[in-house]
Amino acid sequence: MREHSGRMAIQLKSYLAAAQDTLRFEPTAKRIRGIVDDETVVDSNRACLVWEPRRVVPEYAVPAADITGLQPSRASIMPTVPDGAGPLYPNTPFTAHTAPGEVVDLTLGRSRTLEQVGLQLREAPLVGYVILDFAGLDSWLEEEEPVIGHPRDPFHRVDVRASARSIEIRLAGVELARSAAPRLAFETNMAARFYLPRDDVRMELLTGSDTRSVCPYKGEASYFSLDPGAPETADVASSARGRDIAWVYDAPLPDAVALAGLICFYDEKVDVTLDGVTVNHPLTPSL
Repeated sequence: MREHSGRMAIQLKSYLAAAQDTLRFEPTAKRIRGIVDDETVVDSNRACLVWEPRRVVPEYAVPAADITGLQPSRASIMPTVPDGAGPLYPNTPFTAHTAPGEVVDLTLGRSRTLEQVGLQLREAPLVGYVILDFAGLDSWLEEEEPVIGHPRDPFHRVDVRASARSIEIRLAGVELARSAAPRLAFETNMAARFYLPRDDVRMELLTGSDTRSVCPYKGEASYFSLDPGAPETADVASSARGRDIAWVYDAPLPDAVALAGLICFYDEKVDVTLDGVTVNHPLTPSL
């Protein structure tokens, strides 16, 4: 009889999480360009995607020779993040660095400098590579395609599946939606999301919001809040739970075309019942 080795299987998510405290990188074969004021200041066929320690999403890093106007930074202090501070989500400023390196600026002509827009790395095999602030430049291209939000993680995916599961959405006891034809979006390291046909949503209880968000995998989303003029939901419409309670991708990116025009509610704010079973509110970090 075969003896047990004493080893245990490990969930892949846990295995990847164990590397969060290290400087991680993945080369890309794509041509990467960064643009400021209609001028290409970054142009590289040697780019990498780089995650500084504890960074959740990557940034582009390219050899210093592939950047125009690179200069040592005039900043006297490099902001850093203390050890043990937890994951660094996309809302963490780029200048909060956790990898060793020198901060650099980009000088554009004589009149404009982008300060602290890069970090020139000191750790092998990335010595001489510069991580660049995605939001610090006007736009980015992979080959001839624009990239929005942040660089796309090659290990991140979005799977959209049509479903016949029964779903009910309520808030403060009021039914907001009921559907037997949702589309479920399964996205790496994210809670499953339920996208519903408009005909299955009580749109009369919602009103358009000025809020917009950008996802590099799904596109630009617009939002809905509870309509304060609707008597059924007037008590919660003015609260934080009632604001920006749902969203829609009207013109999604190729990975998410099946979500076009469908309404998705924040499960963190509403009560969801799936096939008669209450779904726990996800604990989702602010992204």
